[in-house]
Amino acid sequence: MNKAITEGLVLMPPPFAAGLSLWSRGDGIPGSGSYAGQPNAAFVPNDADFTGCLELQKADSVQKLRCFQQIPFQPGLFLRVTARIKAVAGPLAAVRIAGFAARSNGTAVPGITTTGPATQLTTYGQVVEISAIIASGARTGVTLNWGREPVYAHLGLDLTGTNGGIVRIDDITVEDVTSVFLREMMDWVDVRDYGAVGDGIADDTAAFEAADTAAAGRTLVVSKGTFRLGGDLTIDSPVRFEGRVTQAAAQRLVLRRNFDLDSYTSAFGTETEAFRKALQALFFNADHVALDLRGRRVDLTGPVDVAAIAGVTTFEIRRLITNGMLSAAASPAWTPATATSLATYNRAAPTTLSAVANIANIAVGAHVTGNGVGREVYVRSVNVAAQTLELSQPIWGFQGSQTFTFTRYRYMLDFSGFTKFSKFELTGMELQCNSIASGILLAPSGDTFRMAISSLTKPSDRGITSHGRGCQDLIIDNCSFVSAEETLLAQNRRTIVFNVNANDAKIRGNRAARFAHFGIVGGSTHIFLGNHFFGGDDATLGVRRAGLVFTNPTPHAIITGNYIDNSHIEMSNEHDANPEFDNEFSFGGMTVTGNVFVSISVSSAFRWLVLAPKGPGHFLTNMSVTGNTFRTFSGVIDRVDMADTTVAALDYSRFRNIVFNNNTFHGVTQTTQSPVVFEHVQNTESATWVVSAGAFLPFAARARTVEAVATKGAVTTAGNVTIYDNPNTLSEQGASLNQVHLRWSQAVKGRALVTLRCDNPN
Repeated sequence: MNKAITEGLVLMPPPFAAGLSLWSRGDGIPGSGSYAGQPNAAFVPNDADFTGCLELQKADSVQKLRCFQQIPFQPGLFLRVTARIKAVAGPLAAVRIAGFAARSNGTAVPGITTTGPATQLTTYGQVVEISAIIASGARTGVTLNWGREPVYAHLGLDLTGTNGGIVRIDDITVEDVTSVFLREMMDWVDVRDYGAVGDGIADDTAAFEAADTAAAGRTLVVSKGTFRLGGDLTIDSPVRFEGRVTQAAAQRLVLRRNFDLDSYTSAFGTETEAFRKALQALFFNADHVALDLRGRRVDLTGPVDVAAIAGVTTFEIRRLITNGMLSAAASPAWTPATATSLATYNRAAPTTLSAVANIANIAVGAHVTGNGVGREVYVRSVNVAAQTLELSQPIWGFQGSQTFTFTRYRYMLDFSGFTKFSKFELTGMELQCNSIASGILLAPSGDTFRMAISSLTKPSDRGITSHGRGCQDLIIDNCSFVSAEETLLAQNRRTIVFNVNANDAKIRGNRAARFAHFGIVGGSTHIFLGNHFFGGDDATLGVRRAGLVFTNPTPHAIITGNYIDNSHIEMSNEHDANPEFDNEFSFGGMTVTGNVFVSISVSSAFRWLVLAPKGPGHFLTNMSVTGNTFRTFSGVIDRVDMADTTVAALDYSRFRNIVFNNNTFHGVTQTTQSPVVFEHVQNTESATWVVSAGAFLPFAARARTVEAVATKGAVTTAGNVTIYDNPNTLSEQGASLNQVHLRWSQAVKGRALVTLRCDNPN
């Protein structure tokens, strides 16, 4: 590279033949004296060794010779200054290349060396050549490292030593020798050539920026050393790190052409710091939506506070982390924080705890437990001044003051610092919690958080937690969840894969093994498709727990094509501050179709579908259970459904639009159907036939409606006379109101196919 050619820079000082008025006896700055008319200087047109030269007698302790011409100086430009000189008479002087480095305003650049090493003249008439290379970086072969600040220079030489000696000096040359150091054919630019020091102390940010600009598409090389970046830096060029960089936590390094974990690891030296810095850049740089971990593992010694790293509290532009593993490494930072506090709960403010003692020690995102508190209730926000907490869900079974426990689990990825956070994805990732960390804590609000084709292994407490409504449109696709509690009996497990408070979750194609629960689901309009979740153990006649718990009585959920293994579906209203029915929507709005339900070695009391109201007056409407397979191994169960009336009973008189049919049953003593077609056989004449088909009806419901009665064969009197009249029907008969009476005009016997149902279909 030769900028004298490529950029038209005028580097060569004037020849002495052009006049000594062009040469300064000072630093070359305006106002310094020239050599024109000086008694100790003369132009010699003919010399045996030089074609025109300056004859100069040394008269000062340092006899300076500088051109008045401003020689351009640029970062990345290497200038070689050469002088040929010989002693003519008198004391022999020493000679050195020297110059004046100037800012754009003409003032001297301080703190730099402006003179090269001196060469002693030893023989009269011997031509001696001296030279020095001046550049902005400390490269091997550079005589004078001037950094990036100078804009131009006045160049020449100095004579030192005893006064009185006479020398002759050939025309001084200045040439661009950048090609010696950085040829244009090279596809890289070294940051040191643009003033980077690499001592870990000097701020090399500006040098990196200059080198990046000069690279113009070529690779930027960060050579060996430790380079401190004192500010934010974006590198547009491809970059290769041989050395390392250091940077304050709040400052960003954006590698636009190398946005992956390997490049950041090369820059910062460790995967952990690299991940944090790359994650920081992900939320700053609009050029990249995905951070590729390149199949690498990142060990985390504590939770990653994503909002703190990002430096923002709201982010709603799609971002993605992909193709790698995050692994929790042993550290006290993973230990959950637990606080107990006396607090007051009033159902009139259903998501507020007031008069909270010790509130400063309660963290946002803490799990709340206490008398009457439903599953998966968390602290959404804390107001220390008002001594109030905002809860993610209401409390169903308590009002007044009591002591609550607040447990803040430690999550590998913690998004709770965001106010709102949307459109974030993890794909092709493994979160290896190693039984010491939880997985992901979502933001308090936001939508479309997606985890896909990933695994979350051995969480210590929770997999994916929502402590607010950051679970709106939560998407979990084709993921594997492996419990840290696989060896425990089902009833002793405490880890949960995920919870939802908001609406529209899509949970599809996942596998979850041996957790306490697969999901605790609030909100509504959810889709569960093609999942396999199982909660069994090796105990004989073991206890089984819910795989899915719906805490909104009307979830409007679709549960289709799942493999529900040694666990059940529970419908509850435990997130209702007033759990008794009060003219609201009651239980229902669920479609359960095409699933495979399996149990192994369970008690005969086990059920796959459980309805558990937390207050009186509730009923069931608009529910469809069709096309499912129910199968037991190593034993049988009584039936597949039950109403858990431990807290409150159901109002069976208000059941409506319940469809429970076209299912298959294996190892189930009593099948469940509604409508059910029941063949009643009346062997003795009676005017009232008592049809006892209530055992078929779901959730111990009543026989509310008779849809049809069709006789099968002849209906005859005691005299064996066939009659042809139709009976009238009475539903909700018997002590349990689950019988139907067929009333005839006289005592008859025979057979009838009775279609009855547990509800009013309209």
